[in-house]
Parts: sequence; structure tokens; C-alpha cells
Amino acid sequence: MHDQPVRRVHRDGTEYVLLGTAHVSRRSAEAVREMIAAESFDAIAVELCDHRARAMREPDAIARLDLFNVIREGKVGVIAAGLALGAFQRRLAEQFGIEPGAEMRAAMDEADARQLPCWLIDRDVGLTLRRARSALGFWDKTTLTAGMIGSMVSSDEISEEDIEKLKQGDMLQSTFAEFARQSAPLYRSLIAERDQFMAARLRQEASTIAPRKVLAVLGAGHLEGIERHLNSDQQQPAELLLEVISEPKSSNVGKWLGYALIVLVLGGFAWGFSRSERLGLDLLINWTVITASMGALGALAAAAHPLSILAAAVSSPLTPLHPALASGMVSGAVEAWVRKPKVEDFAQLRDDVMHWRGWWRNSVTRVFLVFFLTSFGTSIGVWIAIGINTGKMAAHP
Repeated sequence: MHDQPVRRVHRDGTEYVLLGTAHVSRRSAEAVREMIAAESFDAIAVELCDHRARAMREPDAIARLDLFNVIREGKVGVIAAGLALGAFQRRLAEQFGIEPGAEMRAAMDEADARQLPCWLIDRDVGLTLRRARSALGFWDKTTLTAGMIGSMVSSDEISEEDIEKLKQGDMLQSTFAEFARQSAPLYRSLIAERDQFMAARLRQEASTIAPRKVLAVLGAGHLEGIERHLNSDQQQPAELLLEVISEPKSSNVGKWLGYALIVLVLGGFAWGFSRSERLGLDLLINWTVITASMGALGALAAAAHPLSILAAAVSSPLTPLHPALASGMVSGAVEAWVRKPKVEDFAQLRDDVMHWRGWWRNSVTRVFLVFFLTSFGTSIGVWIAIGINTGKMAAHP
């Protein structure tokens, strides 16, 4: 174990042994087993939330995904982001012949075999993504999305030696220092808040059984932060958890922009009809044709079913006038209904998301593409129609 990053913290009668791992390193999974065999622990904690642990223990659970509920509840972005990140991690893992998160699975299996409590101490992944997204500005959100897509389709290989180096504290610290400089809000949501959360969860769980020694299997990037929180935090765990589990406040900017768009469009129609019936009809026809065409083109780019393309064309002129609806919700729902994903689509999902062609080939991910590209096409159509109609209005005497 001399080559593994390990931190030990004594607090309130409990020794916390923090073992740093690289999530796609074969050596990390071996280190977990060696550590558990070498020392006696009263509990084992892992950097997982209920959702991720369940997905790891039940890899077929995604086959029970209800796409209609995903669309209706607005979770398309979270699910798609999870698939993209999983594809990136899986691509790296396949280079080394090890499943992503094998060290976490090893820790849970060892806990079961020894009949030890297994604590899931990480914050819910969906909440983390929502807080991260809320913390970013428009440009940072765009950059993050582009980075995720790029990492998904990139064919560059990373050596196992490079991944092992990530477990060295000095390199890791400098890496995240640069990361924080580039996007402090993202670092806070993805790293710093989770450091606080996991340290508090360790103390919270320990307070119930007063263990002598606990092993915590963590990504190496969290070692320094969790060690610091365990040593210095004086507040009760419940108070610290409350600080980082609240849902992000929705911005009113987008809502008011939506209302402004409705007023602008409907006000333009009213103004046009007040001038002349012909002008009002021209404005209305321009809006309908342009938004319908662009929404349909977006669905077509996603290789949607003809009925989904028709749904995109029909809904695109209407949904911009309702702030809670998106044309992609309509076309995506139709796509999920017409081309209901089969069992083999879910079975192939993990492999298909690793290649950009697979997103169009798989019926599950194609629903997501239909949702995004229809909405994107409609958005472009809205601004084109507004520009053209504004020009017509300005030219009218």
C-alpha cells in the first residue's frame, strides 16, 4: 500500500482511514481489497449516492426507465449528461480492462462478505448536477456541454500510468487548483461542496454506532478536502449537510425573458392586424412557417420518425408562447411512443453511447436527440422569424 494515497484522521474516538482511488484504475480496485484484508474495520464508506450505488448493483435498472416520465419531469438533460459522462469513463476503462467504479464495487462486496455496514456518503448525483448547472453562466454551461460531447466522441487514449499519477497529492492538487481558477463555481459544486457533504456524512454515520475504525473509499481528488473538514469542522453534521443539499433557486431571468418573448410576438401580431389584415396575416404566416420548418429540421437532424417530425412542425409555432413547454417535449414524446425502445436498445445502451453514431442508432438516446435538436431548431426559428417580422413592421408605413 506504500504507493497509494492514504490519509488518517482521528476524531471523536474514531479513526477515519481515507483511501484515494482513480475510478478507472485496476490498481485502485486491488488496493481496496488489500487495505480491507490488512486492517480491521468496523464500517466501510464509499463515494456513492443511493442512485449510483443502485445503478452499480443493478446494471439492468435502466431498462425500467420510463421515457415519458423523464420528458414530463424535465430530466432529459440530467439523464443525457449521465450517459455522456458514463460513456467517457467507460471508454477509458475499456483501455485497461476494468469496469468504471470497480473499486467502489469491490468495497461494497467486501463489506457484504464481512457483514460490515456499508455507508453511501456522496450527495445525490442529480442534485449535484443541478447545483453545478445553476452556478454557471451561459458561456460556462455551453463550454461544459461542448467539453462533455467532445470527451465522449474523442478517440485519444490515456495511459494507465497517467491515471495512476492522478493519485499523487502534488499533481492532483495542482490540477484542481487550475480547474478552480478556470471555473470556481463549477469546482465548488462538483468538488468543494461534496467534500463538506461527505465529511459530514462520515461523522453522522459514525455517531450512530461509534466505530473504532472506518475505511472511506474516495476519489483521490477529495482526500485533501475531506481530511480538512474532518479535522476542522465544528458544526453538527446535520447543519453542514443542510448548507449543501438545498435545491438551486431557479433564476427569474429566463422566466421574464419567456414572458417578454410572448408579449413581443403577440404584440407584433396585434400591431400588424391593427395596421392591416394583410400585414397581420403576413406576420402570422412568417412566424408559423419559419418556426415550424426549423423545428421540423431539428427533428429531421435527429433522424426522428415522420410522425415526430410532424409533431415538431405543429408544436414549434405554439410552444414558444407557453413558458413551461418546449417543442422537443412534444416531438420527443411522440418519438418514444412511435418507436418504443426495445429490450435490446437498453441492453446496447452502454455501448452505443460511447460513439456518436450510436446516439442516433439507439432508440433510447434518439429520443433525447429528438428532444434537444427539435428545441434547438425551434429556438433558431423564433429569432429568425422575429428578425424578419421586425423588418416587415419597420418597412410598413
